[in-house]
Order: sequence, then C-alpha cells, then structure tokens
Amino acid sequence: MASGILRLRAGRRAIALLALGLGVVVGLGTAAQAAEVQNLEIVTRSGVKVFSVEIAKTQEERQRGLMFRKELPEGRGMLFDFSPQQDVSMWMKNTYVSLDMIFIQADGRILRIAENTEPMSERIISSGGPVTAVLEVVAGTARKDGIAPGDRVAGPLFKRH
Repeated sequence: MASGILRLRAGRRAIALLALGLGVVVGLGTAAQAAEVQNLEIVTRSGVKVFSVEIAKTQEERQRGLMFRKELPEGRGMLFDFSPQQDVSMWMKNTYVSLDMIFIQADGRILRIAENTEPMSERIISSGGPVTAVLEVVAGTARKDGIAPGDRVAGPLFKRH
C-alpha cells in the first residue's frame, strides 16, 4: 500500500512538474511588452518619421527584447536604454523577425544602422562606438523611410543640443 501511495505522489509530482514546464515554455512564447510605450521621432532628409516604441529600461527587459515575437508591425519598435552612453553589442538569438538596429548617441544623433539583421543568429552586432540607446524596428524600415547615420532622434532618453 505504501508503494502505491509513493507511486501516486510521484505521479502527481511528475504531472505538476510537467505542467510547470509547459507553463514556462508557454510563457517564453508570449510576446510580453516592456512596461512603457512612448512616441519617438526621427528627423530625416525626407521628413519626420514617428514610431510607437516600447522602452526596455531594466536588464530583464533589455535581455528579452523582441525575442519570441512572430511579428513587429510597421511604425512600432523597441527602444533599449543603455544610459550612460557606452559601447553596445546586440544579437538576434531567439528573435524570429528580421530587424533594423539603429544605434543612437546621447545627443540623439544616429551613429550607425545595422540593416536586415539575420533572425535567430548569435552573431554579435556592435554599435561601432558609444551610444545611449538602440532602436529596433522591422527590417527595411531605415531604407524605406530614408533613415541614415547623422539623423536626429527626439523622444525619451535624448538630450537636446
């Protein structure tokens, strides 16, 4: 009888662990948003482009980024806050959507753009110098909207000079 109870308890424990594991896997697959969403403007030669961006401020939000998302609508993005200004490296691990990564200095000037990044890649993508933030938008946005190094970004995180 005791062995039957042990098997029953072990079976319940296995079911509980399986349910917990499925919850973790399902949780990883959800597109959790960063806590804050704000508008951000980029002043280009062809005009002002406005994006609605999630702000990734905490280490956890920056690490998760846009991982596990199956889509990113045009006009949307994620702004990674790396204050104070520093050299930054990014990658596309567990990121299903190709992105343009826009590396932005503290004064709001775009330093560099990594266009059409490779989904699911662990290749390191460097800022190429000190930046305060990285804006990730759907691949092709920089070219389509005429966004280029030297353009100005206005919005959260950037000092006006």
